[in-house]
Amino acid sequence: MTDKKAVILLSGGLDSATVVAMAMAQGYACYTMSFDYGQRHRAELLAAERVARQLGVVEHKVVSMNLNGIGGSALTDSSIAVPEELADGIPVTYVPARNTVFLSLALGWAEVLGAREIFIGVNAIDYSGYPDCRPEFVEAFERMANLATKAGVEGQGFTIRAPLQRLSKAEIVQAGVRLGVDYAMTVSCYQADDEGRACGKCDSCRLRAAGFEEAGVSDPTRYW
Repeated sequence: MTDKKAVILLSGGLDSATVVAMAMAQGYACYTMSFDYGQRHRAELLAAERVARQLGVVEHKVVSMNLNGIGGSALTDSSIAVPEELADGIPVTYVPARNTVFLSLALGWAEVLGAREIFIGVNAIDYSGYPDCRPEFVEAFERMANLATKAGVEGQGFTIRAPLQRLSKAEIVQAGVRLGVDYAMTVSCYQADDEGRACGKCDSCRLRAAGFEEAGVSDPTRYW
């Protein structure tokens, strides 16, 4: 077992599964973390468990919280419809402060484990326009992490890794295929059914489908 540990945010989607494979290829002992935060469906949590098991992570942790208690997003409030048409601006599928909360909990676990690297699958090219996916956010969180923790103050600083930041969805798919990721296990859809089948209409489905097509890779996604 390597002492090179990393905590990785694993949603169960295409991007985060690719990140886990990348970290493992770099020799990290991987500890994955998912969140049961009141999202519309649990299919992505089941997908995260499949991915963690298939890739052979050291430990997979699911943390429960109630972001649907504050609402404000189509992913946590069933009264807000998931849009199926492209729109300008930040979409209603943005979950307020989600990546800030998730990274904060990953930071806490990393400090407990003695891990110095935290991986997140955010992307700034083929993405939905969320403000907490931008490079500026990742850089700012890393600065905060090293100010806010005992480890950081004592000189054992943290690095936030976002290896997909500058990749297109097609490049992400190609990288994952090279690393042996089985994308049939993943769920990206914002409104997947209980069996993990995708709608094929939401923004996440469109980005995923375009990525496979542009990569020249057969799309294993199952649809309603």
